[in-house]
Amino acid sequence: MAEPSATKNTGSIVAASLAAIGASVCCVGPLVLLAMGIGGTWISTLTALEPYRPVFIGITLLFLFMVFRKLYILPRQCAPDDACALPGTLRNQRIIFWLVSIVLIALLAFPYYGLIFFE
Repeated sequence: MAEPSATKNTGSIVAASLAAIGASVCCVGPLVLLAMGIGGTWISTLTALEPYRPVFIGITLLFLFMVFRKLYILPRQCAPDDACALPGTLRNQRIIFWLVSIVLIALLAFPYYGLIFFE
């Protein structure tokens, strides 16, 4: 049985989300810990993943491009009994894609606007 395209798109979105979280963990992680009331001088050592941030950013953008390509560029190949044959499925997938993309871009850009929280 062929895998439905909705599952393939979901896998790419999940992979992009995990890559974005990996790219922003060095910057967002300490802020989240401070917001939860966890403090201490050891929080400054949580930047161990900073050198890998460009790799995570590249992976995130690659997966987002793959999903964009699947949703907007490639022709839809859908069997009549698949979930993608329903009229609202493509619209819902595109809405979810753009919502997730906004969150991921916000996570990737956190080092640039995150200084506002520390001033």
